[in-house]
Amino acid sequence: MNIVNNIENIINSIQIAELRQLLMFIFGVLQSELFFKILLFPGIFTILITVSELIWLERKFLAKMQLRVGPQYAGRIAGILQPIADFVKLLFKETIIPEKADKKFFQIVPIILVVLAATTLTVIPLSETAVISNLDVSLLFTFAILAMFPILTLLAGWASNSKYPFLGGIRALFQQISYEVPLWFSTLGVVLLAESLNFVSIVKAQSTFWFILLLPLGALVFIISMIAELERIPFDLPEAESEIVMGWMTEYSGMTFGLIMLSLYTKVYFASAMFTALFLGGWIGPSFMYPAFWFLTKTLIVALIIIALRGVLPRVRLSDLLEIGWRRLLILSFVSIIWAVAVKLILLGVL
Repeated sequence: MNIVNNIENIINSIQIAELRQLLMFIFGVLQSELFFKILLFPGIFTILITVSELIWLERKFLAKMQLRVGPQYAGRIAGILQPIADFVKLLFKETIIPEKADKKFFQIVPIILVVLAATTLTVIPLSETAVISNLDVSLLFTFAILAMFPILTLLAGWASNSKYPFLGGIRALFQQISYEVPLWFSTLGVVLLAESLNFVSIVKAQSTFWFILLLPLGALVFIISMIAELERIPFDLPEAESEIVMGWMTEYSGMTFGLIMLSLYTKVYFASAMFTALFLGGWIGPSFMYPAFWFLTKTLIVALIIIALRGVLPRVRLSDLLEIGWRRLLILSFVSIIWAVAVKLILLGVL
């Protein structure tokens, strides 16, 4: 408090009224709870630390599964400094822009991807109070943001003015649109039971039973559809190295490639956090630990499951991918809605 008072006294001693008012406004913003949430917890700092941890965990986890020697012993302190070294390398690595590429879109798409991926996390609550924006329609907000990614991936491939990135962008568009429909439908059961589109209310509705126990089919459809949205194995056709080099991000290098990878791993964290909030009771857990601890622990477990699939499953064919999305998962999502209605009637004592 003495430091705060001293700073206020220094600002008040400034003779120029406009400068004094500006500095008081900035100082007030720095002291606000919203600034703390956006910058530190659960905001930018927490996101960057979590994403770096996911990259490190993926390397170590898959190395243990597949007996890879390099990642198991890379660097001191279990290789925890490797993500930092990668960041420094990408930061100083030259960004090469193809001569015939649309330079404006080529450079702006990675930035938009990072901004949108981070925006989705503003409505995910780590606890009842640790949420940046507690929107009444936060679930719809996340779906609205997710709907923008297929267009951006196609735009990235088109802006590269190269056939392989464009093919990867087309694949990404087909894939993400195919799996967004069952993804949306898989959450309708949750909305029906919680009677809300707000993540905080949805988590509170699971105080007795986690929704994964009441809606196991909906949870299964959600996690499969979300893995396809993330373009991860076995649904990594938009980035299939053996077929189209590196897909829609083939021509990206340096920090633009780093921004794309940051957005992808942020989406992995978002998908895991969203599954935790919808089906695993969010921050609900034994009271001897902070609520945010339980939320982050559950999220980490879900992320490890998503990562583990990369080490054990082969890539599916494009025809199988579309069939799984439009036929099997779509039908299962309808069945999960009917099951949710039955569960709701049972809880109300009608059946």
